[in-house]
Amino acid sequence: MSTISSMSRRSALGATVGVFGGLALAGAAHASADRARDGRQDHLAHAGHDAMPESFDEVYQGRRIQGRPAQSGGHGGGSAHGGHHPAGYQVHVDGRELHVMRNADGTWISVVNHYETFANPRAVARAAVVELQGSALAPFPA
Repeated sequence: MSTISSMSRRSALGATVGVFGGLALAGAAHASADRARDGRQDHLAHAGHDAMPESFDEVYQGRRIQGRPAQSGGHGGGSAHGGHHPAGYQVHVDGRELHVMRNADGTWISVVNHYETFANPRAVARAAVVELQGSALAPFPA
């Protein structure tokens, strides 16, 4: 009797589900790694690690997103916070501030997408718009 013919349907189904689940997780991890790698490469290709991103002001999926270097040493890494950047960066969605932070590797995150890195503040703002799905951005406590 061969091994395959002695396998129960339940065992075969469990093995199949396990294989497809593993493939799905591997695909998601690969896509996430590609996105992060491409974002870092794009960031490094367009600006040095210490360069402040350019300002932007656009409408994305019906929401106005804006970004610019902070005019004061706000929450984005001024000397009061021990950061090595002279000033922070401000991002707004429909006039409300989206708290963003630059990681040590030059990527960016926000309070909306805290576990996903992006190449620049514009990409962070666009991802937040998608994630918000039309909801208003809640104020970030000071």
